[in-house]
Amino acid sequence: MTRIIMHGCNGKMGQTISRIVKEDEGATIVAGVDPFNGITNDYPVFAAIADCDVEADVVIDFSSAAAVDELMNWCEEREVGLVLCTTGLTQAQIDRAEKLAGAIPVLRSANMSVGINLLEKVLTQISGILDEAGFDIEIVEKHHNLKKDAPSGTALALADAVNEGLSEKYEYIYDRSGRSIQRPKKEIGISAVRGGTIVGDHDVIFAGEDEVITLSHRAYSKAVFGKGAVQAAKFLTGQKAGMYSMSDVIG
Repeated sequence: MTRIIMHGCNGKMGQTISRIVKEDEGATIVAGVDPFNGITNDYPVFAAIADCDVEADVVIDFSSAAAVDELMNWCEEREVGLVLCTTGLTQAQIDRAEKLAGAIPVLRSANMSVGINLLEKVLTQISGILDEAGFDIEIVEKHHNLKKDAPSGTALALADAVNEGLSEKYEYIYDRSGRSIQRPKKEIGISAVRGGTIVGDHDVIFAGEDEVITLSHRAYSKAVFGKGAVQAAKFLTGQKAGMYSMSDVIG
């Protein structure tokens, strides 16, 4: 049984994961951390991770970048594994997470969806073949109108997966306005759409002569990310110190 501390338990993802774990016989949430109260949970909730004295195997973090530094210190002191899902981290925090992985198991991925991580593997395998055949590469991502960052971290991760399969690295182009030139070959265009309540749509387009191949992923609810995070927590339990990703979870 994997004992989980849910860091950011009263947020949308924290509550989603709480519901998922209730139906998972291999995991349990033993405590939560969130400065915002007003939600009744089936486990004790602490205002800050420093106040938490509950024993656990792993922390799932869906909080804010501002809370991550204290969390990493706590996990290192307690030797508790960390599934780091919070986005918008600074480079210093990313470097700190890499250093932390020398002491405890840490799992960090741009997207916790199993489907997205499988898509990344496929893209690395096929991008070189299609590139040599003359296909241009474009990525279009769509999210709800409340999302602040663009392009999404997932779109960039997909672009990185494409680039990994190419013989040489291609440049990422985010905006073609004001450019009056023919499309250069060695670039990957990345476009962002923001509107409505779109949870997350990603299309990777390989456009060749007289044919187009599109690989798509649609997230219809945040549950896909929660399920992946719980899988990651169960995987991380008992692992030796190191930096892991969802690609390790799916094998």
